[in-house]
Amino acid sequence: MFVVRKSTHNPLLKPVADHSWESFAAFNWCPVQDKHKVHCVYRAESGVEYIHGKELRVSTIGWAQSSDGHHFDKRRQLIVPEHDWEQFGCEDPRVTKIGNTYYIFYTALSTFPFSADGIKIAVATTKDFKKIHEKHLVTPFNAKAMVLFPEKINGKYVAMLSAHTDRPPVITAIAEFDSLDQLWSEQYWKQWHDNIEEHRIVLRRNENDQVEIGSAPIKTKDGWLLIYSHIQNYFSDRKIFGIEALLLDLKNPSKIIARTDGPLLVPEEIYEEFGQVPNVIFPSGAFVHGKKLFIYYGATDTTGCRANVNLDDLLNSMKKQPVFERYEKNPILEPTSKHAWEDKAVFNPAAVELKGKVHIVYRAMGKDDTSVMGLAISKNGKDVDQRFEEPIYVPRAAFESKTHPGNSGCEDPRITQIDDTLHMFYTAYDGNNPPGVAATSISIKDFLQKNWNWSEPSIVTPAGIDNKDACLFPEKIKGHYYVFHRAHNHICLDPVKSLDFKTDKIESFTPIVGPRLGMWDSQKVGIASPPIKTKKGWLLFYHGVSDDSTYRVGALLLQLKDPTVILSRTTNFIFEPETDYEKNGQVAHVVFPCGAVNRNGTISMYYGGGDSVVGVATAKLDKILKAMDV
Repeated sequence: MFVVRKSTHNPLLKPVADHSWESFAAFNWCPVQDKHKVHCVYRAESGVEYIHGKELRVSTIGWAQSSDGHHFDKRRQLIVPEHDWEQFGCEDPRVTKIGNTYYIFYTALSTFPFSADGIKIAVATTKDFKKIHEKHLVTPFNAKAMVLFPEKINGKYVAMLSAHTDRPPVITAIAEFDSLDQLWSEQYWKQWHDNIEEHRIVLRRNENDQVEIGSAPIKTKDGWLLIYSHIQNYFSDRKIFGIEALLLDLKNPSKIIARTDGPLLVPEEIYEEFGQVPNVIFPSGAFVHGKKLFIYYGATDTTGCRANVNLDDLLNSMKKQPVFERYEKNPILEPTSKHAWEDKAVFNPAAVELKGKVHIVYRAMGKDDTSVMGLAISKNGKDVDQRFEEPIYVPRAAFESKTHPGNSGCEDPRITQIDDTLHMFYTAYDGNNPPGVAATSISIKDFLQKNWNWSEPSIVTPAGIDNKDACLFPEKIKGHYYVFHRAHNHICLDPVKSLDFKTDKIESFTPIVGPRLGMWDSQKVGIASPPIKTKKGWLLFYHGVSDDSTYRVGALLLQLKDPTVILSRTTNFIFEPETDYEKNGQVAHVVFPCGAVNRNGTISMYYGGGDSVVGVATAKLDKILKAMDV
């Protein structure tokens, strides 16, 4: 698991009205470290100019430096159009240092209006960012985004580039050179292009996507780390710009050995959604400092921004090191033909620890598709020692009683203990009206004595609005009780006046977390188990549903004093369907937790697999908090 954090200073690079050459935009920047300073080259865009009889905004390459990583000053133009092959602009630089020379690759524009044949790669060299020593046209064909590996591999200089970017689909490929002056050898590139398929590396996930190389590769212990642009649905009007990462083999960089499951970043912030080109983020550089990977990217083709992620966390996730480990005897609960009320499915369990035992309250269904609650008890939190022959909770009110054949009943319980009472929230569904959140309670004494004296259930959410995934917050917040619930596919946290839910209902919808476009939780999100109080904040697991309807699990860290404040959110999922009992069932590709118990620093998460069985998985609390720590 890993958390990508955007700089609170973003955007770090902005247009400067007093500089005509960068008065309109300053973006797509690439950093390079030099002792205690960071040099950045970037694309600067002017106001409208009149060039060679054409009116256009001209792109040049600017330079800036920073001592603290946040403030970039001494800005000036570094690369400007001088030759016919770049007469209409110089864009999107990437820089690599070889020996004592910096090689700056950029996109050279020779035609306007811009066309594929006039968009090619060029290179400029400098030793100090004060003077450009050489400039050359590199590719004789349409291409962009060339990056040079910072050291020789198997005795050769190696580069990657995106060829035919303007005649998609793009071809991402490797090029090898005996000497650096081959970079601008037209003969070399003609022979290379004639055999381009031999050099191809496939980065696209499917034929509807588009990719472009972002940063120069970074050497890590596990491989060459490449940050790149991955655009979903590129050939439609639903483009989603994302930033992803992959690992290339250290000795054979044409071999992909690992990659992220999806985007590290998507447009979410105001400065990423509104600008010259809305909803665009584009990676153009990266470096490692200490334990962090810093990613530099352009936002809306207007400004320059930065984000960071713990490098080890990212690499471990790419290598598929699990956060939660499944119990080897999963599933711990399955349907049984002995009981008609649970002979079809048992799933989506709540969990509460009482008197040293974990009590698992699970949703059960019989062949009539009515959901009720069953109970199982475990001493070690994994193996079931006792399973009750009768349900402990059944539909009692009209709002959860079947109105016609099909699913109905009491679904997906979550249990919160406050003082000597267990408060159970669940989804109530009559098979006709939209599901709502119901609340009931029972004393711990009665629960332990198996006297099922549940209070009369009450609907606590407004009628006519689909609402699920609810629990009572474990503590008062500023003197008020609060309830998590899901409305309009968002996780909401709202106050209730008292615990008398017959009279006091949820009167507002305050979303605190929503879906993220293009990511694993793009369709909807809802809480998993009630939050766990830790020294760092409230740890809340949640489920997310992707565009392909797969249910996965992520985590949030909420502020202790005000849990409406999100301190941290996992970028990637921390648990997903992998086993047969999770990929198949009533609903395929589902893991759905409703309960979690912290026992001596180990989190046991209880979940439904495929809407058919119950499983448990464990993780170390400290490991989770370390990755989420702000």
